[in-house]
Amino acid sequence: MTPPPGFEAHWDSGNDSIEIDKLKQKMAEEFGIKDLGNLRYFLGMEVARSKEGISVSKRKYTLDLLREIGMTRCKPTDTPVEVNNNLVESVDDIPVNKKRYQRLLGKLIYLSHTRLDISYAISLVSQFIQSPYVRHMEAVTQILRYLKSTPRKGLVFRKNDRRCIEAYTDSDWAGSVTDRKSTSRYCTFVWGNLVTWRSKKQGVVARSSAEAEYGAMNLGICEEIWLKKVLVDLHQESHHPMRLYYDNKATINIANNPIQHDRTKHVEIDRHFIKEKLDNGSICIPYVPSSQHIADVLTKGLPR
Repeated sequence: MTPPPGFEAHWDSGNDSIEIDKLKQKMAEEFGIKDLGNLRYFLGMEVARSKEGISVSKRKYTLDLLREIGMTRCKPTDTPVEVNNNLVESVDDIPVNKKRYQRLLGKLIYLSHTRLDISYAISLVSQFIQSPYVRHMEAVTQILRYLKSTPRKGLVFRKNDRRCIEAYTDSDWAGSVTDRKSTSRYCTFVWGNLVTWRSKKQGVVARSSAEAEYGAMNLGICEEIWLKKVLVDLHQESHHPMRLYYDNKATINIANNPIQHDRTKHVEIDRHFIKEKLDNGSICIPYVPSSQHIADVLTKGLPR
């Protein structure tokens, strides 16, 4: 459809209520839209506003899922996955209904869009979506039992004075027991609020822990650069250097010191990319203890 006369589209945002009303009126004239007011419920997401900020959860979606599969009275558990639980394929195990397994995973993947705490567990069981066995279904059941005890968990976006982009990155060198590939993981914060997270298996087998770690750092920096560009488009540019928290001092030292090239010849591209961002001051890499490393929730099964 062609826009109405005098209407110009701008991919922008703002808080000018008069201009917003004009936009709504012109859009209504052309497309017959209806203003439903502030967002409260959309596609299973519940949005609540308060003086502190905005919270997003899928409480009703979670309870409906448990009711649908008959687990409303199941025994709850404290964690979505057992510590050191490395699921593997096994021909000696009993296969389960493939369609039911896939349908449950589809619902859980959608739920994980607001639940960082179950992302690792879901990525673990998703590896066996084509040939699920009893032990894999038991791991899915553990996730559901965890949801029984935590239906209200979600995201909270608080008002604060922090105007910086932060990321926590981590990797598990040769963590996959099936192909020994490493997995890069990161979660990012904009102005102190969690906005994105990702767990991605690396394309090739890393020959050293340094290679796996620099791959993870590279992925986190790219995400921060993208977020910074988004904020510039929204006229919310921050002049503070972006922070990339990491829990390996040796990796941080090598990133800052190009002399140690013998240990990093096989990761020169990633190392030079990171060093360039350090040199121009757009990013800094502070150390964070493993006990305070938020990305660990995407790396392994953790105790309560």
